[in-house]
Amino acid sequence: MANEIERKFLLKNNTWPHDNVMKYRQGYLSSVKERNVRVRIAGEKGWLTIKGSSVGASRMEFEYEIPLQDAGMLLDICEKPLIEKNRYKVIDNGFTWEVDEFFGENQGLVIAEIELESEDQEFTKPDWIGEEVTDDPRYYNASLVKNPFKMW
Repeated sequence: MANEIERKFLLKNNTWPHDNVMKYRQGYLSSVKERNVRVRIAGEKGWLTIKGSSVGASRMEFEYEIPLQDAGMLLDICEKPLIEKNRYKVIDNGFTWEVDEFFGENQGLVIAEIELESEDQEFTKPDWIGEEVTDDPRYYNASLVKNPFKMW
């Protein structure tokens, strides 16, 4: 079993490095609380991801590369709206931060995520990292389909 330990944060400002970017389009075949099944096109690759319920900052995660054409066809049958975003990878103090800048129905939302090896692993937040929102389900991508940021 794979385990994802991820913490989410809002940003204080726009001073994070804006290079190392990739465009993402993703949708959900299932987005119920107990599990979600996501289809994603990241750059020129397709992915299928299954995630379990969150317990704190942890949850089961299984991810598989799928043919790009299949991913495109599956996006057509996903719940709407699709999630559209640019993802920036930022290395800081030995950690990789993923900064997601959302578009479409979630325009204006920017979130930073960090994956950890344990829930109590210590890390230093860059000065552009703000309030933690790990425990706020509104910021889960699957939630942004049902309740887009522009509706808040």
